[in-house]
Amino acid sequence: MPVLHRPRVPTAPAHWKFPGNPASVQRARRAVVEALPADSTPQLTDDIALLTSELVTNAVRHGTGYDDEQLIELILWPADGHYWLAVSDPGEGRPAVRALTLDARRGRGLVLVEAISAAWAVVPRHPNGKSVVAGVRLYGG
Repeated sequence: MPVLHRPRVPTAPAHWKFPGNPASVQRARRAVVEALPADSTPQLTDDIALLTSELVTNAVRHGTGYDDEQLIELILWPADGHYWLAVSDPGEGRPAVRALTLDARRGRGLVLVEAISAAWAVVPRHPNGKSVVAGVRLYGG
């Protein structure tokens, strides 16, 4: 009898929703890090934690206006040698990397996202809002 090779079943994405308030940043970071496999490298864990903090902070600040009724949605999934994180909010603004000055107090979030992610993009959501999707390499490099 021939041995059939079954395709590998992909990992199901992890999914969360948090209210649009600053306390959600820490809760989201903890949830995402806890969803990573126990054998994840410290570098991957640190990068995903920082990515989550920056994107959720931006979503709270610019996408929900600190409104608990407005929800931020996170989805984390592995694919193509990366962990992908999508952070969605109902806001209409489109995030963009800004030129920084030495005395800037804000505006470093997307600079950090760009530095630690292999790729990132802003994707419109219908009927309103957007998702910021970023990928971190599973194996470094």
